[in-house]
Amino acid sequence: MRKLASIRVISQVIEHTNAEKLGIYMIEGWQVIDQKNKYEVGDKVVYCEIDSFLPVTPEFEFLRKSSFRKMGVLEGFRLKTIRLRGELSQGLILPMSVLGDGHSYNVGDDVSVLLGIIKYEPPIPENLSGEVLGQFPGYIPKTDEERVQNLDYEWLKNHKYFVTEKLDGSSCTVYLSDGHFGVCSRNLELKETDGNAYWNAARRMDIENIIKNTGRNLALQGELIGTKIQSNPYKINHTEFRLFKIYDIDIKQYMNVQEMYDFASVYQIPIVPLISSDFVLPDTVMELLKIADGSSQLRNETIREGLVFTAKDTKDIHFKVISNLFLEGEE
Repeated sequence: MRKLASIRVISQVIEHTNAEKLGIYMIEGWQVIDQKNKYEVGDKVVYCEIDSFLPVTPEFEFLRKSSFRKMGVLEGFRLKTIRLRGELSQGLILPMSVLGDGHSYNVGDDVSVLLGIIKYEPPIPENLSGEVLGQFPGYIPKTDEERVQNLDYEWLKNHKYFVTEKLDGSSCTVYLSDGHFGVCSRNLELKETDGNAYWNAARRMDIENIIKNTGRNLALQGELIGTKIQSNPYKINHTEFRLFKIYDIDIKQYMNVQEMYDFASVYQIPIVPLISSDFVLPDTVMELLKIADGSSQLRNETIREGLVFTAKDTKDIHFKVISNLFLEGEE
């Protein structure tokens, strides 16, 4: 589970050269702007990441003008990447006193539930997803990579990586398990109905028979892109499924990237663009964030959402690097 709000430590304080009353605070790889001299290096704080959806409570009312959103029937405040007087700011720093219970917390503790913070999920148009059949299957991992800013970067540099483009669409999982064929959005299993974009893509690609022919129980996970999805940044006039992971349900493991590309080649399944098969990380997170900026391989005029890194020597190391240029343009 992603720690949307957690206990962190201020790692660096930088002067804001374009605002006398503002300071720049670094929390690992994250940069946040707040009142000058409010925190010092080593201070323990509550850090709320971008994509946090904060509840409507008095302590968060100062966010109303800039961040009020609705998510279904819920009202709250969404944190996103912004610029303040020309400098990037990502997330929100809160003093430990916001927890207000006198309890002793350790660095890394997740306080999202305590503060009523959940992840902001953009609504999926009903005409795309149709009727819900049930919850996402518990025996298949959901597709949500950790951001590089939350990981030990020095440790990550000990490996070489496959790098793929992260596409700006809607997460889709298509699976066959002991004869049952299912299609899911990020959090729900969907009923097959007319006009359901997820099911239409799966049927058009004949994924059920592809998995049956392997004789295995597999989950193919990818991004649904195209018409009416995330404003269709790739300007394609249909919806299509782009594979980025294959999970073997029987052995409870993902295929490595090379195995997945071989599988996609054999069965002619569209796949996310491969950027590099032997990537060495640069010296700093900031350098890597700049590398994530760039054009999509699907459309040169579109800023790519980011990159996904998977270690070549182990399946257990994988993370995403979201382009700050992309985040600044988000609605």
